[in-house]
Parts: sequence; C-alpha cells; structure tokens
Amino acid sequence: MRPRNGDNRFASDFNTSENIIMKSQKAIARTFGLFFLLAFLSYGLGTGLTTQIAEADSLRAVTDHKTQFVLGVILMALVHTIVNIGLPVLMVPVLKPFNRTLTYGYLSAGIAATVVVIVGAIFLLLYLPLGSMYTSADPSASQQYDTIGALLVKGNFYAYQIGMAIWGFGGLMFCYLLYLSRLVPRFLPIWGFLGYLVFIAGTVSELFGSNLGVQLALPGGLFEITLSIWLIVKGFNTTRLSR
Repeated sequence: MRPRNGDNRFASDFNTSENIIMKSQKAIARTFGLFFLLAFLSYGLGTGLTTQIAEADSLRAVTDHKTQFVLGVILMALVHTIVNIGLPVLMVPVLKPFNRTLTYGYLSAGIAATVVVIVGAIFLLLYLPLGSMYTSADPSASQQYDTIGALLVKGNFYAYQIGMAIWGFGGLMFCYLLYLSRLVPRFLPIWGFLGYLVFIAGTVSELFGSNLGVQLALPGGLFEITLSIWLIVKGFNTTRLSR
C-alpha cells in the first residue's frame, strides 16, 4: 500500500523541523563553549592588566597607565558580564526539561555571582579618580590616599571571592543537571562537581586569609576549559535532546 501524499509531506516537515532543532542545539552548545572560554579569558586578562597597576607602590601608576587600567576594567566589568550571564541564559531552554528548579537556580546563581564581581570591578574603577586626586594632593596626605587605595583593592578581592563562591554553587547545580540529562559524557559532570566543591573551599579559605585559592581553582578551571572544547567540537548528545 502506497503512502498518501499527505503522509509524505508530514514526514518531510517532521524531518525538517527535527533538523532545525538539532542545528539550533548544536549552535547553543558551540556558543556556550565559546562563552565559557571568553569568560575565563576576559576576567583573567582584565585582572592581569589592572593588578600590576593597582598593587604598584604609588597611585601615580594609575594615571600613568590609565588606558591599560580602563581596558582591564572593561574586560572585567563589561565583556565578562555579558558572556558570564549569557552562559546560564543559553542553557535554560536546554536544561529546563530535565529539572526546572535547578535550571533557574543555576541562572540565579550566575546572575548573582556576576553582579557581585561587577561591584568588585567598580571598586577598581574608583582607583582612577583617586589617582587623579593623589597627583594633585599635598604630599602630607599621600598616606591617606594610599590607605584608601589599599581598601579598594581589598574590596575588589573580597567581592571576587564571594562572587566566585556563588558561581561555584551554581556550578554544582549545572553539573548535576549535566549528569542527570546525559547531554555530555558522565565523567565530565562528575569531574566538574568535584572541581567546583574544591573551588568553593578555595574561595572560602581565601576569605579567611589562606593563599590556596589559585591551586584549589585548578580542577574546576580545567573542567570548564575541557567542557568548552568538548561542546565546541562535539556538541550535546542530540539523542537526549530529542526525547
């Protein structure tokens, strides 16, 4: 018995729709991977550009390297913000079918963490007017300006650690969703979950004066880079998305 033309048209439309969905999900996976790498690089480069200046012996270094300092703050407060909030936003339609509550928890954690990090970047941005006042101030008041500058640096440091702790809790939800959904091989979310636990411990220890934050951030950081490359090259497990 031959299939009717209507059946053929329906099958064709269904296949076309399925192909569009698969291409869309692949684009989301690649964009997510690129955003992960951009978030990592933008904040890292921004920190590198600003830290050397902010930790100089004199506030005059800020006015002498103003362009470099502003570029660093832009990378930290603007570029990083766009891609960091974009990460959970991209994943909402992908992860929501597997667990709606955790998906919005991940989104909320991403937004909250980014806002706190922005506050830290604003502390650094205040270095610019402080540096201008320092160059024209009486030499006897220089110590006061140095003290304010040190407080701004500490404010940025604490904001970053708190923001990253929140990001780590969001990462735990994200990894559990990846494990639950099987969108990527399960060794990746297991690695990420453990890495984020260690990462959170590192950020909290930094708040108590420890210097282990960088070392304890390595497992989670390597997971983020590996996941990014995997999603750019392989994408999601489309058989799970089609269910």
